[in-house]
Amino acid sequence: MPNTLLTTTPSFLRTLCNLRWVAIVGQAVTVLVALGPLGIALPRWPLWGGIAALALFNVYATWRSHRPGEETPADAFAHMLVDVAVLSWLVAWSGGIGNPFSSMFLLLIAVSALALPLRWVLATGVACLLGYVVTAVFGRPLPHLHGNNFNVHLWGMAVNFVLSAGVVLYFSTRLVAALRLREQELARLRERFARNEGIVALATHAAAVAHELNTPLATMTLLTEDIREHAAEPDIREDAATMRQLIDVCRDRVRALAASADMGVHQRVDLDDVVQRWQLIRPTVDLQRTGALPPWLATDASTGHLLQALLNNAADASRQAGSQRVDLDLRCEGDELVGTVRDYGNGFHEALPFQSEQLFRTSKPEGMGVGLALSHATIERLGGRMTMRAVPPKGVQVQFRLPVAAHDETP
Repeated sequence: MPNTLLTTTPSFLRTLCNLRWVAIVGQAVTVLVALGPLGIALPRWPLWGGIAALALFNVYATWRSHRPGEETPADAFAHMLVDVAVLSWLVAWSGGIGNPFSSMFLLLIAVSALALPLRWVLATGVACLLGYVVTAVFGRPLPHLHGNNFNVHLWGMAVNFVLSAGVVLYFSTRLVAALRLREQELARLRERFARNEGIVALATHAAAVAHELNTPLATMTLLTEDIREHAAEPDIREDAATMRQLIDVCRDRVRALAASADMGVHQRVDLDDVVQRWQLIRPTVDLQRTGALPPWLATDASTGHLLQALLNNAADASRQAGSQRVDLDLRCEGDELVGTVRDYGNGFHEALPFQSEQLFRTSKPEGMGVGLALSHATIERLGGRMTMRAVPPKGVQVQFRLPVAAHDETP
């Protein structure tokens, strides 16, 4: 069995201490009422001694629960044993099993069942059973109650029921909340695992495609060189030169795919160069850039892929809305690289719930649904965070923050 408590937030031992203070106050009030207004003949000093002993123990337990350290089921069981022993002592001196509060043993079992592993719950159950047997055998019986005195007994049973119901309700609702939180976390982990599996499959396919593209790119390079050398018109030579630049970019991308597959190689890129290459591929986009990066900054290659994916998404969103503008801001704030990309598109698609972390989900007619999912995966791997928000009157702003110290270095 796991050596941890089922409920860890807030501290279970601290919760036990708080409940024990309530029990101590309740026990003291009960003894005062029984000895005073009700005039029941009960032994004073054994009862007050048991309550005082429990109070002293709870002072120590409260101090101990606020000290740093891991709570174990053995610690919680030791606390439960003290509660069982004191409850047995008090019940034995105040009527034995005829005491209306003798069913409090069931409450201790219920509390342990809601917070402890099974074997410790069984141990608590055995301890409560022994305590109940001891009170039944050695308990000091109460005088026979009739008439109004018997009504007092019934009122004691009613108070016992209300207290038991309140404690069980508190622990059960807290346990249900903890289970729901775990289910939500498991659901997020399952979605993340499915997304990562899709990314791995996509990367495998991309590596195969990169291998197949080598020959066509080499052929296209020769053709563009031949066209540029033999073309008579300057416009054709200029177009051929531009095509050669684009082919070089494609060849660099293919080589980058092969290089990224080598886990022992950590490539560094200049984000300014990444933006320039992206503008070469998307020359019709009106990129409005602000901010400045320090000249020594060289980021992980995956940061460059992240930036290109966000720029492509923003350019596509703006184009769908009839605009060509994209805003980009890159800067360093303290030990973080902060990038902000804003488009002037239509915002989140109303017919499709916006789920940026899901792979192959997109609202764009020509989209593949991988850009934002890959961006989220990159952010998680680099230890950063990314936020998205709608910008009035229209458009979406995406901001990412990456730790510079952990992933970037000076030459």
